Amino acid sequence: MRTVANILINKPPVFNFVEPDAKVIEALQIMNSVNLSYLVVYHEDTFYGIFSERDYSRNVILKGLHSDTCTVKEVMSVSLPVIAMQDTVEKCMQLLNIHKTRYLIVFDDNEFKGIVTINDVLREAIENKEMVFDELLLKETTEMQDKIY
Repeated sequence: MRTVANILINKPPVFNFVEPDAKVIEALQIMNSVNLSYLVVYHEDTFYGIFSERDYSRNVILKGLHSDTCTVKEVMSVSLPVIAMQDTVEKCMQLLNIHKTRYLIVFDDNEFKGIVTINDVLREAIENKEMVFDELLLKETTEMQDKIY
């Protein structure tokens, strides 16, 4: 079964950081320059959360705040599911669905390792569909047989 470690191997190292005290307008400019929909909020080896386009639309625009006066820490997402390097792609799919999120935070022994996005999981599932879905189908079929017998 494919794991989070397999996903992260195929991604570049995390480079899309923003400090929690940065103004939202600065974060938007960084997101634009790196062409990503989120930034990792990080300062002095501490992970704080993420700031995403969704955070901007829901927590700045819809609340009437101004991107040149509010800070990232005021509007960022902090309650995101956490996964480990050994967790499976199947578990990632389940967490994304259960929590209705687009991002999973990866920690290994309390050390921030990266972000797994819904696109990463879909890419992994498509590229390795036999390994992801065949094992899932086998597990479900086995569980169904156990219930029948």
